[in-house]
Parts: sequence; C-alpha cells; structure tokens
Amino acid sequence: MNFEEYLSQNGRLTYSNVGTSMLPLLRRGKDAFTVVKKGPERCKKGDVVLYKRPPKQFVLHRIVEVRKDDYVILGDNCVRKEYGIKDEDILGIMTEYSRAGKLKKITDSSYKTYTWWILHTIPVRTFVKRILLLLRRIAKRILKRK
Repeated sequence: MNFEEYLSQNGRLTYSNVGTSMLPLLRRGKDAFTVVKKGPERCKKGDVVLYKRPPKQFVLHRIVEVRKDDYVILGDNCVRKEYGIKDEDILGIMTEYSRAGKLKKITDSSYKTYTWWILHTIPVRTFVKRILLLLRRIAKRILKRK
C-alpha cells in the first residue's frame, strides 16, 4: 500500500523521515512526521505537504509560494524550487512531527518561528548552499588529479 492509498483509507499517516531535504527540521531515520489527508481548501505558504511527483515518488516539502493554479515548493535543505505542483498532486499536510522523542505541533510558537525564518532566508540559504556545492565539486576535481 502506498502513501496515497493509506491516506485515502485512514485519513492520517505517521512516517519516519528517509531523506535529507527537510533538514534541519526532520533528520533522516531519527524523526517522524504526521500528515493528514488534504481537504478541499487550498494550502498556505509555509505548509509542509506530502505530494506525488510522477511517476510514483512521494515527497515532503514546504510550500514557498501559492499561485492561482499551482504551488512553488522547496525542501528546507534544497536549492531548486519545484514549480507547477497542483492541488491534486498534494496528498496531505504535515500537522506534527516528532524530534528526539518529543512531539511538536505546527501550532507551537517555536515551529512558527522556524517556518518564518525558513521562508524569509530562502535567497541567502540557497546562494550559500550553491557556493558550497561548487566549492565541493572543485575540491573533488583537484583531489582526483593528485
């Protein structure tokens, strides 16, 4: 059973994070998140959503822009925005997460502060990450030559 089927049957899903795209909020293999099935209303900027990326990939990332017909989405630890995510692609919205064994709700003030910071530092964070990735590539090439 995939995420889509599970959410359709149960309305709620708790799952352990497997990637690094939502660092530092969710750590791979250590933290878990809960999503609830998306209702008919549109999502908001800052919502962390579980969506389906063709052909059969399920991704948990944050909405950074709400447009008339779609959303722009970006993982907290990513540099490339995804465009054209439609309402029908979104399966659920994160409502809480578990970090170091402690349950945190998205209504907590610490989470709201974190979300504000993430949304307002996107240009700086992505610029720094791109520079670091470039430096890492250059260093690998130099080390390969030796």
